[in-house]
Amino acid sequence: FGEWGELMGDPVLATAVLDRLLHHSHVVNIRGNSYRLKEKLNTGIYSTPGTQVGQNYPGASGSN
Repeated sequence: FGEWGELMGDPVLATAVLDRLLHHSHVVNIRGNSYRLKEKLNTGIYSTPGTQVGQNYPGASGSN
């Protein structure tokens, strides 16, 4: 939530939007990688920083 002000370009507006969205809400903070991200990493669809996306697929060498 702390980065919404930068994202929206106006911290006051971001605070107002978050206030309305989170009123009577329960915020659940989940840490770690999601199961979807883990599956993407295992299949090679998504890569970790420092590696090329799609490097495990045929034709991924960049030649078309």
